[in-house]
Amino acid sequence: MAQDATFAPLAYLTAAQSLPPAAKVALRLAVVFAKWSERHRTRLALAQLDSHLLADVGLDRRSALLEARRPFWVG
Repeated sequence: MAQDATFAPLAYLTAAQSLPPAAKVALRLAVVFAKWSERHRTRLALAQLDSHLLADVGLDRRSALLEARRPFWVG
């Protein structure tokens, strides 16, 4: 879901025009940092969900905490 939105600007910019190499590197770094930030935020939110909300999405407390404790750089 979010990956499509994150990579859409990158695909558009690299296809639409020829970017200088430094701009391509900066753009790729921005995409990586955006993904890391999203993972961090969503894992924090997952850790704070109540048990009944976790049950709604098919998770138990232990599974949610295991996912929430994963480092943000791990996909």
